Amino acid sequence: MENIKIFACSKYAEPFTQEICEHLKLPMGKINRMKFKNDNNFVQILETVREQDVYLIQSNVPPVNERIMELLITIDAMKRASAKRINVVLPYYIYSRSDKKDQPRIPITAKLIAEIIEAAGATRVITCDLHNPAIQAYFNNINCDRLSAEYLLEDYFVNKNIKDMVIVATDAGSSKKAYKYSEFFNCPIAMVDKRREGNDDRAIGTTIIGDVKDKNAIIFDDEIDTAGSIIETVNVLERFGVKAIYAACTHAVLSGPAIERIQKSAIKELVVTNTIPLTEEKQIDKIKVVSIAPLFAETIRRLNEKKPLGELFER
Repeated sequence: MENIKIFACSKYAEPFTQEICEHLKLPMGKINRMKFKNDNNFVQILETVREQDVYLIQSNVPPVNERIMELLITIDAMKRASAKRINVVLPYYIYSRSDKKDQPRIPITAKLIAEIIEAAGATRVITCDLHNPAIQAYFNNINCDRLSAEYLLEDYFVNKNIKDMVIVATDAGSSKKAYKYSEFFNCPIAMVDKRREGNDDRAIGTTIIGDVKDKNAIIFDDEIDTAGSIIETVNVLERFGVKAIYAACTHAVLSGPAIERIQKSAIKELVVTNTIPLTEEKQIDKIKVVSIAPLFAETIRRLNEKKPLGELFER
C-alpha cells in the first residue's frame, strides 16, 4: 500500500478507525479537533497529506448533525491540504431513512447529504447496507461503494450450528432479504402478516405465514431503531409456538426504548455489527457485537492497490 493515510473524524469513530489501521498495519492519522466557545468546530490536520490517498471515517453517534459538520469541515481541511483523493467512510449512512418523498412537502435528506458531501470535496464514499440501495445513485459525479454484513452475519450463525431453523421476515417488504438468507441456510422461510385494524394507520402483526412451531427463528434486518417492529414480530412468533428467537442486524441504532424492549423480550440473542458504536448503557448481555472493520479494511486496501471489489461479495 502506498501514499495512504486514515483518519477518524470524531472521537467516537476512533475505535473503528484504530481497528482498521491495525488490520492494515498502518498508524492512525493525527488530527486536532476542538470546539470554540461560540460553538464553532475547528479541525487541523497534524501531518502532511499532500498527494495522499486519504480515508476519513465518521460514526453516527448522536448528535448526528454534529457528526455531519465534523465530516464536512474535515473534508475541506483535507482538500486545502492538497490530498490527492478524499475517501469518506460512513459505516452507517447518515439520514439514510429519509430516502424518498412519501409525504407532501418533505425533503429527501439522504440525497441532500450526498450532495453536500460531494460539494465539500469528497472523491468517493464507502458505506454499508443502505436502507435503500438507490442512495448510491444520489451521488452525481463520485462513486459510492456499498458493502454488506450479510456474509459476516451468516458465518456467525453457521458457527452456532442451530438446528430446526426458520428465517422470519418482519413484513412483506423484508421477504426478499429473508428469502436470500433461507437459501443460504437451506431452511424454510416464514413471514409476519400485518393488517390494519379499523382506522389505525399502523399495521399490526396478526398471524404468521409459514410454520414456526417448535423451530428456532432468526430475524434478519438492516437496522434496528426503536425495536418496535422486531418486538412485534417476536410477540407474534411467541403466540405461534416458536422454540427460540434470534435476531441480527447490521446497524444497531437502538434509540429511545429499544434497549428496554429488547431486554424484556423473548429474543435469546441479538447479533449486531459495530457500524455504530454501542454506548455503555446499550451493552447488555443479549446483544453480541461482531466487527465489520476487517471488511472495511480490506476494501480500503483494494481501492488503494487498484484491485476490484467484486471478490469481496463472492462465496
